[in-house]
Amino acid sequence: MAHWLLKTEPEAFSLEDLRLRQTEPWDGIRNYQARNFLRAMQIGEEVFIYHSRVPEPGIVGVAVVASKARPDPTQFDPQSKYFDPRSRPEAPRWDLVDISYVGKLARVLTLEELRQFPEFSTSQLIRKGNRLSILPIDDAQWHAVLSRVPLV
Repeated sequence: MAHWLLKTEPEAFSLEDLRLRQTEPWDGIRNYQARNFLRAMQIGEEVFIYHSRVPEPGIVGVAVVASKARPDPTQFDPQSKYFDPRSRPEAPRWDLVDISYVGKLARVLTLEELRQFPEFSTSQLIRKGNRLSILPIDDAQWHAVLSRVPLV
């Protein structure tokens, strides 16, 4: 079973928003590689929630994949900021999965700290210029995070 990291800007959608809603469609992905990662996700796979575009970006909590990938309806909605005029219902370009809240880390595990973990030395997350909002996380990385900062 795979693990994932999902980046989100907390002013748009935070871990706390997910906690309050419990399950939420992870929509608005408009990068083909990130979309392909969404399509690879399986129900029950674990997810780190990562807050980006904050003074100290980092992993803040854990969620779980709650549905298989399906077409993202925002791609067809002209009123949505995620509207894609080239996507058609008979040939959708973009998908989403549902994500369910599991828990919050005892503290934020910052990007600066993650750079010091040997398990993350080859991770796309710590590479400068990485903009992908969805990344695979291997078992060693998953356990390295949770062994240092537990869920509360």
